[in-house]
Amino acid sequence: MKRKMRILSLVLTALMVTGLGGCGSTDNSIESNAPQNSTVVNDQNTEADTDTAEASIAVETPQTEKETVEPEPGSENSDILVVYFSRTGEQYTVGVIDKGNTAIVAEMISEETGADLFEIIPEDDHYPMTYSELTDVAKQEQNNNARPAYAKDVPDLSQYSTIFIGAPVWWGDWPMIMYTFFENNVEGLSGKTLIPFSTHEGSGLSGFDKKLSSACPDATVLDGLAIRGNDCQNDQDSVRKKVSEWVTGLGY
Repeated sequence: MKRKMRILSLVLTALMVTGLGGCGSTDNSIESNAPQNSTVVNDQNTEADTDTAEASIAVETPQTEKETVEPEPGSENSDILVVYFSRTGEQYTVGVIDKGNTAIVAEMISEETGADLFEIIPEDDHYPMTYSELTDVAKQEQNNNARPAYAKDVPDLSQYSTIFIGAPVWWGDWPMIMYTFFENNVEGLSGKTLIPFSTHEGSGLSGFDKKLSSACPDATVLDGLAIRGNDCQNDQDSVRKKVSEWVTGLGY
């Protein structure tokens, strides 16, 4: 009887071991899914990290390109300068103007050539606004061979190869303040190409080119342009055309 009980006990023990083995197999199946789920999550994180990295590149790349492509300040400065003297107020055959004739031509030359502009402004602006009084003062300065001072410092002329120089015709000559400029800067103008232009009401260029050559003997003076003041105020399209044809003919 004891023997039968021992055999029965052994059989029951075997059955319990087999049952535990089946449960272990089921748990392993669940655990095998866990790494797969974990892998999917990690892939999602990997994609998120990639997007973040690409976003960083997208932000940083334009900065790098901007630093490379953008020119340094001052690297595109013009080597052409326009120097001019101009007056407002009452003008012959035109009336009272609020922008000088020569200033209008100077700005057109600048637009055509990309030149810098420098206006000569009297240090002591004693010039009358009425035409008849202005002509009297201009004649007196010419008779006295005056050299009126100008207010602003002249740009560094060494950076320019070509300089256009313009003014209204006063008594058949450059205004005396222009001779102040020529004499003060004779060394800076040496070796440059100088191109005169005038505004007038019948006097034309008035020998501006020859007088400029005499004042600046070491410069090369090219053919000048004369524009009527009346056209500067009332027919700017024709003036612009003349300026464009002139600078193109000069090779600018």
